[in-house]
Amino acid sequence: MPIAAEGVNYVYMAGSPYETKALDDVNLTIEDGEFVALIGHTGSGKSTLVQHLNGLLAPTSGRVLVDGQDLADKGTDRRAVRFHVGLVFQYPENQLFEETVEKDIAFGPKNLGLPQEEIGRRVREAMQKVALSYEELAQRSVFELSGGQMRRVAIAGVLAMEPKVLVLDEPCAGLDPRGREEILGLIRRLHEESGTTIVMVSHSMDDVANLAERVIVMEHGRIAMDGTPREIFSKGEALRAMGLDVPQAVELAEALRARGIPVPEGAYLPDEVAQAVLSAVGGGQQNAG
Repeated sequence: MPIAAEGVNYVYMAGSPYETKALDDVNLTIEDGEFVALIGHTGSGKSTLVQHLNGLLAPTSGRVLVDGQDLADKGTDRRAVRFHVGLVFQYPENQLFEETVEKDIAFGPKNLGLPQEEIGRRVREAMQKVALSYEELAQRSVFELSGGQMRRVAIAGVLAMEPKVLVLDEPCAGLDPRGREEILGLIRRLHEESGTTIVMVSHSMDDVANLAERVIVMEHGRIAMDGTPREIFSKGEALRAMGLDVPQAVELAEALRARGIPVPEGAYLPDEVAQAVLSAVGGGQQNAG
């Protein structure tokens, strides 16, 4: 289910003294099975863009197509599109409200009018995907869970709709290190095992480097860069000029090069940098011998 944005512009509070252009001529296509990370400084348009991907927001001009269907067409069932393109907001646990974990996850499928047997299957499978035990937690109150567990319940509620595309806006915001690790592992498994298309907004360059296959950089409502992590993170100076960080491995690689250690340009993963250091050390020892 590819998603395309064609010349998308979006203006908040148009015609008022507070008019703000949040998206400016955005053009992109996200293909089936991609893992795309959206990065950019606060106010760059990331969250506004992802809310266009399932029709939650409509462009001021331009169009968004999901599986070839223009979301603005009268014949397009935008409600159905939202079932196929699942959007997980920041702090989604704040939207949990049902009495039990099972009922909260079942809320979406129930609204689809599915038979109870199918709802039960989806709830169990969604809980399995987010590594929550149905037997232990299904009848528990969501408000008795840890922050990481609540976040996973919220994601399971979206997965129970069986979306083809999962859009996550800062999925690790506010979590402790253990919670972050759990959520990132979940996202990786969903992509690798289920082939789910992932679009992830993140401020963590390390998370992006470790997970994404493609990185889109937003600046002032426009797409400033679009490429592989290696291509994007090799442009450290340009990213810093936009107010962005680079992965820690990139910072280390730059520091090592400054000391004369030959770390390859474009190295952005810890293992790559470590291997370059080991090779340099090994070569130095052989020369000394």
